[in-house]
Amino acid sequence: MKTKIIAIVFLFVFSIVKTYSQNDIDTSKSNIQTYTPSKLLNKGQWDIKFFNNLYTETEAKFNGVKADKARETYFTSTIDIFTGVSENNRLNIGLLLEYRSNTIAGNSATSVFSFSNDLNSRNGLSSFAPALKWQPLENVGNFSVQSAFHIPLIENESDVNGVFLDQTAYMFQNRFFYDYTLPSGKWQLFTELSTEYNFGNDDSFANNTFVLAPGLFMSYFPSDKSTILGYIQHYQRMGDFTQDFTTLGFGGKYQITEILNLEILYGKFIRGNNTGLGQSFNIGLRALF
Repeated sequence: MKTKIIAIVFLFVFSIVKTYSQNDIDTSKSNIQTYTPSKLLNKGQWDIKFFNNLYTETEAKFNGVKADKARETYFTSTIDIFTGVSENNRLNIGLLLEYRSNTIAGNSATSVFSFSNDLNSRNGLSSFAPALKWQPLENVGNFSVQSAFHIPLIENESDVNGVFLDQTAYMFQNRFFYDYTLPSGKWQLFTELSTEYNFGNDDSFANNTFVLAPGLFMSYFPSDKSTILGYIQHYQRMGDFTQDFTTLGFGGKYQITEILNLEILYGKFIRGNNTGLGQSFNIGLRALF
């Protein structure tokens, strides 16, 4: 089923490119410059993002002790779908889907792409979330909030072999977005603050926890269709289980067509407590029409 889902998504995205390549879109600025996460869609517009994250670790720090460990790898594939629904362009509605494939016990980082359920591997559609994206201040179009309620689709976080898939606690998440383009037009500052409240399942490690996760991104546009960026993000979990880590990363985006964008990112966990200390590799496709 997992390979069919991925194939359907790719076919859908590329059919969009073919069908809407002649769509009347404002090309005075590229989509990667105009449609930052802070920007809401016009009524009738669609935004579909297929994003893939591969995180792999061979060391961790728990209870103040940093140590090597057998490799664990976690692959997360998300599909975010939003559309504009309001005449004043201040409200979007959407759906978020999350699929995971994880391996433990020293398997190679690419073993997650076997999408197996065996002694050291586990995969499946783990959660979905209805979502709203809204502009709280009428005169500040570059500030927006995305609110989502994540509903788990699995019964057990870890199987009998100790392979973790995803949390089974519900999550109410708010993400606050703001961007500022410098007068030159070549540099853009983007900030994000994500908050999470996790609840509803006493067996979940995340139950009764609250998360604050700020991030800072700086982008440079060498051309109107490309950008290179660097970022720093911090993640702080509080409550029944405490955890924190900080990541540094870099990457880029390229506008392939008027509709389709490509995004590639790399991130390194530079510090943390009660967490693995690994690295992440990310690639995404985004269709705006």
